[in-house]
Amino acid sequence: MKLSLGILTVLSCVWTVVAHNVVLPSRGKQCFFETLKTNDELSVTFQVGNRVAEATEQLEADFWISSPSGQLLEKLSDASHGEITIRAKEAGKYEYCFSNERSTLSTKDVTFNVHGVVYVDVNDPSSDNLDRSVRKLLELVYDVKNEQGYLVVRERTHRNTAESTNSRVKYWSAIQLIVVILNSVFQVLYLKRFFEVKTTV
Repeated sequence: MKLSLGILTVLSCVWTVVAHNVVLPSRGKQCFFETLKTNDELSVTFQVGNRVAEATEQLEADFWISSPSGQLLEKLSDASHGEITIRAKEAGKYEYCFSNERSTLSTKDVTFNVHGVVYVDVNDPSSDNLDRSVRKLLELVYDVKNEQGYLVVRERTHRNTAESTNSRVKYWSAIQLIVVILNSVFQVLYLKRFFEVKTTV
């Protein structure tokens, strides 16, 4: 019974990872909010992709997190992916934003995960060691899940690049074949004229 209560306590202290997918409009931004208490942790991992299946370039966006008082805590400029973790120094509503304001591309697709940990004093003698172990295990599982999400987006970008390269090689090979055939026909006709016997009457 004590084991079950310990696990339930830890599960209530760790937020569930929430996966989101948003489209950044041209010259626009998308902002989200999380309410934190002092010493709570907030982690955001993201990957910028493209919804156009034929696209091969790696797109970038700006990302930042600001405190309830409006202070800029972390910022990434022109990032294709990233991970930021902050610890709340004040209670309130924290804002994190993805920005496409410096670009005219309207197909930027942002996949991001948000998770956090409610602060629990691990040095508290009343806390259970098993609770700390389970909480650490949950954090590691979330890290693995975030990494897998990042790899899925990277694989999609690399697959698009490979397919685009294969298509270009195919068309270039066809053009080369046509050039070789035309060159062969020209040579045959030219040599045939060269060896023709001309008779005069």
